[in-house]
Amino acid sequence: MLINGKLLRSAVISASLALTESKKLIDELNVYPVPDGDTGTNMSLTFECAKESVTVMSEASDAGDVMKTASSAMIRGARGNSGVITSLLFRGFAKGIEGRKELNCEDIANAFRIGVESAYKAVMKPVEGTILTVARVASERARDMSFQTNDPLVQWSEMVAAAAAALKKTPEQLPILKKAGVVDAGAKGLVIILEEMLRAFRGEPRSSVQKTDAAPSNKLHIDIRDDEEIIYAYCTEYIVNGEHTPEQAQELRAYLESIGNCAVVVDDDDIIKIHVHTNNPGLAFEKGLTYGYLSNMKIDNMRLQRNKRMEQMRKKEIPVPAEPEKNFGFVTVANGSGVISMFKDLGADEVVMGGQTMNPSAEDILRAVYSVPAKTVFVLPNNKNIIMAAEQAMKISEKDMFVLPTTSIPQGMAALSAFDPDSDFDSNRTNMSQAADKVGSGLITFASRNSVFGGHDIKSGDIMALENGKLSFIDRDLTRAAYKLARKLVKAQRSSATYVTVLVGQEVTEDKQADLETLMRSKMPAGANITFLRGEQPVYYYVISVESE
Repeated sequence: MLINGKLLRSAVISASLALTESKKLIDELNVYPVPDGDTGTNMSLTFECAKESVTVMSEASDAGDVMKTASSAMIRGARGNSGVITSLLFRGFAKGIEGRKELNCEDIANAFRIGVESAYKAVMKPVEGTILTVARVASERARDMSFQTNDPLVQWSEMVAAAAAALKKTPEQLPILKKAGVVDAGAKGLVIILEEMLRAFRGEPRSSVQKTDAAPSNKLHIDIRDDEEIIYAYCTEYIVNGEHTPEQAQELRAYLESIGNCAVVVDDDDIIKIHVHTNNPGLAFEKGLTYGYLSNMKIDNMRLQRNKRMEQMRKKEIPVPAEPEKNFGFVTVANGSGVISMFKDLGADEVVMGGQTMNPSAEDILRAVYSVPAKTVFVLPNNKNIIMAAEQAMKISEKDMFVLPTTSIPQGMAALSAFDPDSDFDSNRTNMSQAADKVGSGLITFASRNSVFGGHDIKSGDIMALENGKLSFIDRDLTRAAYKLARKLVKAQRSSATYVTVLVGQEVTEDKQADLETLMRSKMPAGANITFLRGEQPVYYYVISVESE
């Protein structure tokens, strides 16, 4: 048995459903307890783009076309590092089966090899014990099995078993996983994908999909699903006006059912309201005329409607880039009304809503870049989990753009502040990068789950202080933690004169803010110039930046 486009299409859809159902389970495997757009959420949102794109494809599509469509959608919709890596794995897979109508064992082995190579190249410092490891092990098993069997299902089954075994070993490869007693979250997501694809190939039904009842509707119109075969093309509706008997209404229903389906006949005093799907709407009208005069007549060609909807789904095109009106423009990622306003004041053309808990996709970033009327657009991700998506957008962009890998809001603001409109691209890139690197960044947030990390026994709800992206200490008092972190950042600058800026989050009350201001102004070093601003950012109670003169 070979894997054709119909099977591959079904497998992509099933894998997406499985990820959606399992995203909470995968999210909870994350060792780092900071609340964010976690692995399961990012992978499920990325794969959902693939599901949407292949759902509207014909079941007769070739396997190569199905995966090309799915991977293209994933690349554009990739969110977070885990989503980007997943999209790269399947983009490579798509390249490996390009032009193939059906897949044999050699095709599958070659495709997975290309996918794994693509994903490894995209990661600057690949770490074993992650999704990359599990993907590589699965690929190696696929290659071995291509010499032992001609049955892709046997090969895929062995590949799944190898991936599952590699997943169990991830705690041995990453001590941080072993200490927390969990496997790697991204690797778990990949195993779920491969397992569900195998079930789809075998034709096994999905028993765990949660189905919800559709909301009741008063409309007569009945929608046709995109993947449902349309036997009767014309959705026909009208009202018969005039006196009639219940028996006549039933006679009309019986006739309509003989020339179509989905017949709905509502007998209401002096009218009969009709809805039917048929290939002969004229016959439906003629029969209705035998019972009275007609009004509100309406015919819709459902095949044309579906084709139009399918075309729209297939395209989902990125807008045409705006005509340049200036040399340089800026797109930054941020959340919180105050933070967004500050970026706008600093010169950002577009602010993509995102950050922790909200990782924008590559397409979200690309749309923002295309809307900026500049020859070259700098992108400031301001979060380490958004950098890969931004870089992915850069690879598929038709517009000249450059990603400055800022990992925090303070870094992004410092970079923007260093921009000189009279300098060229290379000078600005260097100066902005250097300005970002000089900023000490501190974050005060809370633990979203119990965890053991960096030698700390963390309980859900603990106050966590992050210094330049790394966990510094745990505390139980919000004001004390913020003050301690600010002192550490100032000390690290080793300068007698520093500028300390505190962005206050949306969860911090004015009283709490006043307590911290009083403490910092009374006990911080004399050379510290302290400014408090309402950032209104979610997740982080305080974002602290420290810069030297």
